[in-house]
Amino acid sequence: MERIEKYRQFIRQLLTTHATVDPNSDVECQLVFDTEQDHYQILDIGWEGYKRIYNCFIHLDIKDGKIWIQRNMTKADLGQELVEMGVPKEDIILGLHPPYKRPYTGYGVA
Repeated sequence: MERIEKYRQFIRQLLTTHATVDPNSDVECQLVFDTEQDHYQILDIGWEGYKRIYNCFIHLDIKDGKIWIQRNMTKADLGQELVEMGVPKEDIILGLHPPYKRPYTGYGVA
């Protein structure tokens, strides 16, 4: 359980560093930390003129003791950033890749 708490802390830290706030924009950057179900996201929500904005840029989950990168719409290498924080590569699953590709990613396969 201590490892899962550490992973939660790493994810919160990672998402906080990637969240961007523009005080001159009607688009709000929201950090979503669901520590009970272990879902973590960065969302942009708001309006640009008459256009509704709702984008999920980063989505991470913790499932079965592993960190799943479900979505990454940034240029950041989230897996590498997690490794640099101390997460073993086998505990990082690139859920955004199909299962048949995961053995070739250098990360966990679930």
